[in-house]
Amino acid sequence: MAFCMVPHYAGSEHEGQQGDKMKQKSWRISEMNIQMKAYDRKDIDAVKDIWNTVVEDGVAFPQKELLDADTGHLFFSQQSFTGVAFDGDTGEIVGMYILHPNNVGRCGHICNASYAVKKDLRGHHIGEHLVRHCMKKAKELGYGILQFNAVVRTNLPALALYQKLGFTQLGVIPKGFQLKSGEYEDIIPHYIEL
Repeated sequence: MAFCMVPHYAGSEHEGQQGDKMKQKSWRISEMNIQMKAYDRKDIDAVKDIWNTVVEDGVAFPQKELLDADTGHLFFSQQSFTGVAFDGDTGEIVGMYILHPNNVGRCGHICNASYAVKKDLRGHHIGEHLVRHCMKKAKELGYGILQFNAVVRTNLPALALYQKLGFTQLGVIPKGFQLKSGEYEDIIPHYIEL
């Protein structure tokens, strides 16, 4: 079960109906019972929507094309594993990840992954559940190293999480990622032995 730090709402700016909604949402997030499962076709709408939101944001994933139900199902099904995080009490899908080889042949023991959390639930440690589950699943599948090729320098929550979990930074690739704005940002590859 995930217990998350949430802000305490007090004062006139949060009073009334809006404040009550914020308090209810905070309570729900702080008590969220995060469970993990393998992707299933019935999850496609929620999973593709979470994925597409990150793609549309244009600041973390290299993809530019959005997925529909058919292309999404094909994409998620072709991974070594697609993990889905959900609230065990409500069934709401709150995040997902894809896991696949980073290379082939003599480097086939190195895997790569991408993580996405539902936009209105970011900042509540769901990403940490995704990464920890991914590391465990990757090891189960026989991978020895998990490598991230393109962690964007401005993705501060991801950088902090990977540092917390013991990933090693491999250096900086200047202007390695094109933001949605058209500007370029540095990327910082990471890895961890499983």
